[in-house]
Amino acid sequence: MKKKLPHKNLPLGSSKEHGKAHEQEHLRWSRRAFLRNMGLAGGVGMMLGKIPVFASERWAINAALNQTETDRVLVIIRLKGGNDGLNTIVPLYDYSTYSNFRPTLRIPQNELINLTDEIAIPNFMEDMYPLWDEGKMKVIHSVGYPDQNLSHFRSSDIWASASDADEVVNSGWLGRYFGGLYPDFLANPPETPPAVQIGSLGNLTFIDPNNVSMAMTVSDPDQLYEIAQTGQLYDVDNLPDCYYGEQVGYLRAVANTTFVYAGAIKEAYDNGSNAIDYGDGDLAYQMALVARLIKGNLGSKVYMVELDGFDTHANQPDEHPVLMEEVARTVKNFFDDLEAGGWDEKVVCMSISEFGRRVEENSSEGTDHGSAAPMFLFGPGLNGSGEAGQKPDLQDLDDVGNLKFDVDFRSIYASMLEYWLCIDPEVVDDALGQSFQRLDNLGLTCQGVGTYAPPVMPGLEHHALYDTSNGQVYVSYKLPRSARVKVAIVDVLGREIATLYNGYQMAGEYSYPWYSPRHRMASGLFFYRITVDGRVYSQAIKQ
Repeated sequence: MKKKLPHKNLPLGSSKEHGKAHEQEHLRWSRRAFLRNMGLAGGVGMMLGKIPVFASERWAINAALNQTETDRVLVIIRLKGGNDGLNTIVPLYDYSTYSNFRPTLRIPQNELINLTDEIAIPNFMEDMYPLWDEGKMKVIHSVGYPDQNLSHFRSSDIWASASDADEVVNSGWLGRYFGGLYPDFLANPPETPPAVQIGSLGNLTFIDPNNVSMAMTVSDPDQLYEIAQTGQLYDVDNLPDCYYGEQVGYLRAVANTTFVYAGAIKEAYDNGSNAIDYGDGDLAYQMALVARLIKGNLGSKVYMVELDGFDTHANQPDEHPVLMEEVARTVKNFFDDLEAGGWDEKVVCMSISEFGRRVEENSSEGTDHGSAAPMFLFGPGLNGSGEAGQKPDLQDLDDVGNLKFDVDFRSIYASMLEYWLCIDPEVVDDALGQSFQRLDNLGLTCQGVGTYAPPVMPGLEHHALYDTSNGQVYVSYKLPRSARVKVAIVDVLGREIATLYNGYQMAGEYSYPWYSPRHRMASGLFFYRITVDGRVYSQAIKQ
């Protein structure tokens, strides 16, 4: 669902005013975020290595990914809160302007490590330098999007949905593959876990157009493994024959479907091991687990991890170095660990953050919400270190005093999907909602790697209307050509409840009624399934 919004990006006159607005923003607690963080909107999590893991069990892009001949992996590192790009990649090319804007926050020149004659990293990121020196690091300057929104939640949604700033899209750029490539996901989930997500429960990236989240939670890997042996945890048969029983059955069925990959994750975790001591820290724990799952041959193509704390309005000299030291150390350890298992050339890491920080420091030894910022790519698959995008111009700011962006983040998404994960460009454009320019200077190539192209399938317009007054459902569709068709009603476990039609039909429009077995049917408990020459289309029947 898309809807246009008036763009609101008002400057905050003082640090105090900004603080009030910032506090109000964090007090907003949507029902969607509440349900997802409580684990009630559909998804899986478990405890491995004493940290929670959330498995994206039916992430539809992997219907494409799993049909490529590549075993490449993309790891997304989310720096939550808005990372300060200028104190991450320090602009030696205009150090005087940088210093004038940041008399107390600037990194002294004698505490910098030069990457080139024009850019440097702080000493606290020294563990990152070997990656640069060995040709395993790319810096993409001035990443953002038009009409940057300075709200954490709104900008995070834009990055997750790949939408324009003036529209609301309630699905993720990868979750949108769900409807197109896995229309019958409840009955026929893929055999291997497509992706693993750690943290970011309320993030839209993995949400499909029906607002289904792929996150689930259990207490520990032993319990998860035991659940995997039986295939389900809750009884969905012995329920009262009433509306309440219907609702309980739905919740139990959703919970049961989340355990489909428990055994695979447990097995990969047990088969893998870490050759490196990652040290302390949230990101370190997460990346050590990801490395272990990769080396244990889990088979997932995409992972996302998260490090929180980058909203540095105050005390930035104390907080930001600690965060970036952990990022640098962990990424270095991660690739050393993968190299020990022969996996390093198959993995690329990509950092993301919802925005950068203001160029000018505030009165609280911090920086307020900004716009453009650099992104990092890491891995031997980059075929050499380097830069992409125009370096930020500190003397040409926007009306609010923020850096102007040069590279649309969606161009990076598109480039990673096409050039690293080898997805057909039409599939990539469809997921992102439009075509974005690819970056040809990232060093990525799919030469010699099989590229997935979508199968040719008949298009089908379909929908269901539910009459709440009498419980009658009308399943309607427009058949573009003659074909063998089956129309059925299924429950959340994929069990067929009723067959409305099964036979050969000519091209045309058709509609079939179905009466709910109960007068009040809980929304989302039943699905209609239309099979056209083997191609399945389905949607939840909603009130």
